[in-house]
Amino acid sequence: MVQELNDDTYSDLIASTDKALFIDFYSPTCGPCQSVLGMLAPIAAHFGDTALVCKVDVSRNPRLAQKYEIRSVPFCVSIGTDKMVKDYELGAASIGRYIAMIEKAQGKGFWSRLFGN
Repeated sequence: MVQELNDDTYSDLIASTDKALFIDFYSPTCGPCQSVLGMLAPIAAHFGDTALVCKVDVSRNPRLAQKYEIRSVPFCVSIGTDKMVKDYELGAASIGRYIAMIEKAQGKGFWSRLFGN
């Protein structure tokens, strides 16, 4: 399931989760954003309960847009269980790229696959 975050719910979610997060910052008037939004449900289904997939409408949530210094959309970030940004992508990318970002936030990146956790 894809969760819609806003300026008020973001902090509570970050504080309460022990899962990796993927956040898509978008605008409803942005064409490339719409293609990324279409990928979110399949990404969420791929990860099931092991990661949270979220979206933020930057036009309605200026504090979050300012916090992440969003100047252009789509802008996606992956956040690890340590609450730190692990990866980001500016502009629309492939579903494989977004899955790799979440895996990196989960600690399943290249080095952990190569050498183990």
